[in-house]
Amino acid sequence: AGPQYPENYNWSKNVERINHLPPAEHRKFYNSQEFTLNVTRQDMIKAGYSPSVRLFEAAACGVPIISDYWDGIHSIFEQGKEILIARDTSEVEKYFRNIPEKERKQIGENA
Repeated sequence: AGPQYPENYNWSKNVERINHLPPAEHRKFYNSQEFTLNVTRQDMIKAGYSPSVRLFEAAACGVPIISDYWDGIHSIFEQGKEILIARDTSEVEKYFRNIPEKERKQIGENA
């Protein structure tokens, strides 16, 4: 979900693309996920410390977050306990496949 993705991007068949999600729908959106994936825009990474509201919304819903790394993220969340950091797609897949349900839910609650 979000408006700043390329117009002609070829999304995988298992991805539903939503251009704009009204704020009233955010909680339902996050609570429909087993994990939420946060990918920080390059301009925000270059600017430095860049927490997105998405992180706080997902955490407030108790949804475990998988995020890319940016300077300062560890000052908000404790890696492995409150957030999962992935540096590439193989790490994201590892989290999907290897984290037991009870641990997944606990990470979301901890955040």
